[in-house]
Amino acid sequence: MKSISNKLASLLLMAGAWVGSAAHAVQDLPGGPAVNQLNLAPPVTRIAEEQHFLHWMMLIICTVIFVAVFSVMFYSIWKHRRSRGAQAANFHESVTVEVVWTVIPFIIVILMALPATKVLVAQKDTTNADLTIKTTGYQWKWGYDYIAGEGEGIGFISTLDSSHRVMSDSGKVQDAPPDYLLKVDNPMVVPVGKKVRIITTANDVIHAFMVPAFGIKQDAIPGFVRDTWFRAEKVGDYYGQCAELCGKEHAYMPIHVKVLTAEDYSAWVAEQKKKAAAKLDDPAKVWALDDILKRGEKVYAANCAACHQPNGKGAGPIKPLDGSAIVLDADHAKQIQVVLKGALNGAMPSWAQLSDTDIAAVVSYTKNAWSNKTGQLVQPAEIVAQRGK
Repeated sequence: MKSISNKLASLLLMAGAWVGSAAHAVQDLPGGPAVNQLNLAPPVTRIAEEQHFLHWMMLIICTVIFVAVFSVMFYSIWKHRRSRGAQAANFHESVTVEVVWTVIPFIIVILMALPATKVLVAQKDTTNADLTIKTTGYQWKWGYDYIAGEGEGIGFISTLDSSHRVMSDSGKVQDAPPDYLLKVDNPMVVPVGKKVRIITTANDVIHAFMVPAFGIKQDAIPGFVRDTWFRAEKVGDYYGQCAELCGKEHAYMPIHVKVLTAEDYSAWVAEQKKKAAAKLDDPAKVWALDDILKRGEKVYAANCAACHQPNGKGAGPIKPLDGSAIVLDADHAKQIQVVLKGALNGAMPSWAQLSDTDIAAVVSYTKNAWSNKTGQLVQPAEIVAQRGK
């Protein structure tokens, strides 16, 4: 009996330690989810504030109606129960009662509909935007293209930080940071106090762009264009996620929006344009193998390792690249076409949005990484030639 109690005590201590460590690991994320959050995300746009007001107004009205109706019902049941000798009244077609229970609900619905309609109309008013960003959903990352306003011409892919994916795969998340599975390599950057129009579409399946603090959620549908907007009134970092079940990596498709002051945003735009100019590679350039492999390793880590694994072994239905016949084939066109057009009915997405040099680099890298020591080198000019086929 004593041994059983000792074992039980040990188990309770272990459980307490585990709960304590788990509770310690979980922290609030400013601009993102909070521990034990019961309310909507703290609003930083006028639309989000209006949504909060509507949420609580509707909840209060519905609660009052619920309490009133059930109070009258239970009082009537108790007061007029048979054991007290109550007799049911025999009447019908009371015009007064019918008018009351028609007019009062009508007035309530109108009072609820007017502010809701006002907010709904405001949500869809994307005119007179200061900045327009095309947001494209990919399996499983976001592409941002600044197509109007300050920063026009800037474009990049935003992907989950690779260290967070490694942490998730290992299952060792006890010391996970507050932005666990929300940290990205390239956040969307916008200026504070400016109207930002978001145009959504998708490259493969339906995604949804959602940032709770902004009060926005818009589906991104292949072949269609949808739009929404926000005006952030506070500088900071704000987080969201794809809100449409889009495949096995759905949980690894975060959104990070960084809101900067006007001065800091202008500085960011200038820096991005300098980087873009520096990365504007000449597709006719002939690369040395060592140089292109270094670049290819970075491209692979940012775009391919999530599915094919850093060791190239793949996982489940994801085919391995280490030892793959297509990767080892001396005919470069086979692998290039898979990268450009995808394969297996979209299970392998198209990566045509990458530059010619980046595709050449990552193909060269896979042909020489792990046990694939082929010595083969793919030049950007080969990618240019294959794009039109």
